[in-house]
Amino acid sequence: MAKQIKRYSIALLFSFMFSFQAQSQETGNKKPLSEILSTIEKRFNIQFNYAEDVISNIIITVPSESLSLEETLNYLELETELLFRITEDNMVLVITDDSQISLQQLSEVMVSGYIVKGINKLSNGSFEIDVSDFDILPGLIDTDVLQAVQAFPGIQSINETVSNINIRGGSHDQNLILWDNIKMYQSGHFFGLISMFNPQITQRVSLTKNGSATEFTDGVSGTISMETEKDINKTFNGNIGLDFIDANGFVDVPIGEKSSLQVAARTSISDFTETPTYNNFFERISQDTEVESNTMSIVNSDKAFDFYDASLRWIYQINDNEELRVNFINVANELVFNESTTTNAFEDSRESSLTQNSIAGAIAYSRIWSDKWQTIFEGYETDYKLKSINANILDAQRFLQENKVSETSLKLKANYRINSRLQLLSGYHFVETEVTNLDDVDVPRFRLLVSEVVRTHGVFSQISFRSKDRNTRMSSGLRYNYIDKFSKHLLEPRLSFYHKFLNYFSLEVLGEFKHQNTSQVINFQNDFLGIEKRRWQLSNDSDIPVIRSRQVSMGLSYNKSGWLISAEGYYKKIKGITTQSQGFQNQYEFARTSGSNEVKGIDFIIRKRLKNFNSWLSYSYMNSDYAFEDLPETNFPSNFDITHSMNFGINYTSDRLKVSTGLNWNSGRPVTRPVEGNEIVDGDINYEATNASELRDYFRVDISALYDFKIGAKTNANIGLSVWNLLDRDNVINSFYRINNATVTEVEQGSLGITPNMVFRVNF
Repeated sequence: MAKQIKRYSIALLFSFMFSFQAQSQETGNKKPLSEILSTIEKRFNIQFNYAEDVISNIIITVPSESLSLEETLNYLELETELLFRITEDNMVLVITDDSQISLQQLSEVMVSGYIVKGINKLSNGSFEIDVSDFDILPGLIDTDVLQAVQAFPGIQSINETVSNINIRGGSHDQNLILWDNIKMYQSGHFFGLISMFNPQITQRVSLTKNGSATEFTDGVSGTISMETEKDINKTFNGNIGLDFIDANGFVDVPIGEKSSLQVAARTSISDFTETPTYNNFFERISQDTEVESNTMSIVNSDKAFDFYDASLRWIYQINDNEELRVNFINVANELVFNESTTTNAFEDSRESSLTQNSIAGAIAYSRIWSDKWQTIFEGYETDYKLKSINANILDAQRFLQENKVSETSLKLKANYRINSRLQLLSGYHFVETEVTNLDDVDVPRFRLLVSEVVRTHGVFSQISFRSKDRNTRMSSGLRYNYIDKFSKHLLEPRLSFYHKFLNYFSLEVLGEFKHQNTSQVINFQNDFLGIEKRRWQLSNDSDIPVIRSRQVSMGLSYNKSGWLISAEGYYKKIKGITTQSQGFQNQYEFARTSGSNEVKGIDFIIRKRLKNFNSWLSYSYMNSDYAFEDLPETNFPSNFDITHSMNFGINYTSDRLKVSTGLNWNSGRPVTRPVEGNEIVDGDINYEATNASELRDYFRVDISALYDFKIGAKTNANIGLSVWNLLDRDNVINSFYRINNATVTEVEQGSLGITPNMVFRVNF
């Protein structure tokens, strides 16, 4: 049934593409301002610095190529009513006249091309990835947004997945992941090897490590927010792509003058062929799981994996002051295999399976009441389900497990423009989260069903200030939360301060208090076939506390003549974490207690841009420690304490060709080893001090290239090649120990080996 739904979705998408392509028309010699600015950048070797919201919806006639730079900027000012100011660093600031300031809480780009083109640092302390203007990163040929965020210093994945992203030493469940303001409880396909968010419909990604706005709750370690295009497209466009993992497509269809519909879909190609990339991915997720396990009498066979996703965004401009937006996303992963044995010449076979699904929908309505007031209503429903059927053929037993999350959110917020430099954001936020867990065994009969609900009410307010010369910006606010089930009151201040001085230097101070009611835990390592063994659970305010965090950071940057040097120190403390949520596989694997995590560190980056070349070096130092009062060792390094990590990359970009190569190194994750020479005591493994050792250094070299070319008057295409782990280094990403025949055996889990990928995409 799932495969039928998938095929119908893809067929419907392709029908959209071909039925509307014939109706597409170009708008004379007019183009969006973003495209015009990109062309001018290349012609005059300059760079524009602007907020996306400032230039969106602006379509003008292309200026003549015979104009000088000064004449071109004067023309743009006349056509757009924007101001264009050249700085000493060959940068052109695009700003609005004070009389034209939007009511939206906008953050301007302070550093464009923070790592590569399309990755920018904003004035509120966050970072953005502008997918429409994105260059290229090593190992990536499509803008996999959750892989791309790992290029930032202080962010990595201890096991090379997008389902285990660690922001400044936090666990993945401490990240707030939003798609058009819908909270998502699943992040990856292939159980974490690639992002489940289709990059063709995702236009902008915002990353916040600290100092988040008061309207957001959850995500005590950070926020990754993805957005679709906010503007109504006037002309039909789309694309179709194929790589070694999936086939995908996207269309943006104008519906009259006031509405447009975007649809994107993607499906794995494993139904048709198995590529080396697919085989590497499958082998990677199967390591040390029920899928890989074979014995003398039992053989696992007919292994198959499949995934698909479909997403939709519809915008309707009711009038000049009112807008309606509707979003929908549906994602599915399915793994099946047969467990077979032969007894007394009779062959018996049973099917085991694992499915992971997310489905969500949202509606947003905004209205501008005057030049000072704007209100926005947002509501969403998001549902997540993880289900496994484990067939034990020798015991004739079926073990069913389910983990379900259902969440409803309603938010009303108001923007009030006090004057040209002060703006107030206030609102109310209601969230209801239900988590259900099921364990069901048929022989002997056992069934445990637990369902819990937590409701949270939030009231927030935040004031934003911008100095007249735009060199100083500050946002400060407070969020009040009431968790009715626990009668718990939480006050959470937030701060974001930015100041530019001496033309090329800037100072940034960020701070926040946050909380969250959900976490991912592991009860047993073989839960859900041992593949996605984490399950979501709600806090109960006793042995599973509400998770609370405090964080402060300060950074200093220098930006001139293509050079960027930036360093930021931070301190973060998270209370209410449980041992189950931290993934222990040592003496504390079955411990059940709560504690805290204290993290101190520095994120550093140096970047140089020179004509067609761009290079960067980022480094992170981190010290992350646990405190669990009920464990024999109360203080020890955390499981995510990777002390040193470094990324280096270099890009070359021309009109048609993009090439990127880079290396990724870290000092290895912590590990607890048995005491050498005295490995077993009283039948149990005798461990050394917890996390006192480290795995060997992790090192990976990646390369990627994209080439654009025309295949028709209105159609262009690109072809790309990437190689992950070019040197085929055997990196160990996890290690643990088990007793086998009275001896201690080490189990090592390896990273992806050399993994090529190719993409071909046609844009029309």
